[in-house]
Amino acid sequence: MEGLKLLEVGIQAAELACKEILDVYHSINFDTELKEDNSPLTLADKRAHSTILAALAGTNIPVLSEEGKDTPYDVRRNWEYLWLVDPLDGTKEFLKRNGEFTVNIALIRNQRPVLGVVAVPVTGEVYYAAEGHGAFVKRKEKIVQLPKRQPVNLAQPGIRVLASRSHMNEETKAFIDSLDNPLLVSTGSSLKFMLLAENRADVYPRFAPTMEWDTAAAQAIVREVGLQVLEKDLDSELHYNKKKLINPNFICRYNSNTS
Repeated sequence: MEGLKLLEVGIQAAELACKEILDVYHSINFDTELKEDNSPLTLADKRAHSTILAALAGTNIPVLSEEGKDTPYDVRRNWEYLWLVDPLDGTKEFLKRNGEFTVNIALIRNQRPVLGVVAVPVTGEVYYAAEGHGAFVKRKEKIVQLPKRQPVNLAQPGIRVLASRSHMNEETKAFIDSLDNPLLVSTGSSLKFMLLAENRADVYPRFAPTMEWDTAAAQAIVREVGLQVLEKDLDSELHYNKKKLINPNFICRYNSNTS
């Protein structure tokens, strides 16, 4: 199945998952349980996961999902392609009812995200991209291409930094303190990356744990507007389907090496 057709499937899967999530969001069934890492799991996570699996089944590409069964690395290391899915990114935001949660679906080829879909259930917005074809947002049934970002010099004053005042660790604070009068911008889930994609922020330092499904879809999108998700202190992009699915610390920013 060719790339753009797979992108259509990914968009459809994300939109169907959004409907399931909203059905729970607008109900009184907010029953939650704790996963092994003590993070919350809701009925919305489960319903979105099942819906996405069904929607992607026809592609015959294996799925690695936050809410799915663990697949041994000895098996998945041989996958050229896989879907990498977070059925509900921002479960804590979902439980707070603040709207700052997303559905993330990425297609990985040889450890690199080659298409991504980030859908926002509450607003109905769907961001998506396929490598080499640009990034787009569907908003109120209108599709708009996101323009390429212009170079940003982090030494200039007033840089817009994606960071949370309430979850500020020392490493992030040191990065922010190195900037000239930065403006802090905050939101939940993969919406952080979408603010970058839409030129509403300039840099996103993430010096705390994230998982592969938190970043893969967004990485495919921001790359198409000239941004990169780079390992901290390195000039290499995050890669996927690793033995351990946790990401290293990273910075998402403009990079002159992007095409």
